[in-house]
Amino acid sequence: MAYVMVAKAFAVWWGILILAIANGTFRGSVLLPLFGMTTGLLLSGIILCTVIIAIAYIALPWIGQTSMAGYYMIGAGWLFLTLIFEFTFGYFVQGKSLPGLLEAYTFEGGNIWPIVLVVTALAPYIAAKIRGAYKH
Repeated sequence: MAYVMVAKAFAVWWGILILAIANGTFRGSVLLPLFGMTTGLLLSGIILCTVIIAIAYIALPWIGQTSMAGYYMIGAGWLFLTLIFEFTFGYFVQGKSLPGLLEAYTFEGGNIWPIVLVVTALAPYIAAKIRGAYKH
């Protein structure tokens, strides 16, 4: 049964990834031209945080009920997958250097990527708290 929950959580993460990529496209094509770099990055980060929590909230019944520790584990898995994707894609596909990749982990110029990562890790827990859906 736990394997099914892990598989479902993994599938939800893929959905989050697709929406995060769409958010990046929206940021580059709409937010940055309209609002500039600082405000555009900040708005994009807020949108992405909202989307991640909303997806967790919507998907929680499908993923299944577990303990709060289980929701923390799902969030930790989402965080791990996100970091692996970011560094792998950034390094091997985009050709960024390690210092270039680490620039995203600062709060300069409206960037709130570290907050997005915290929200990613906590989203299943937050969704479970909102829904009141967890095993004691």
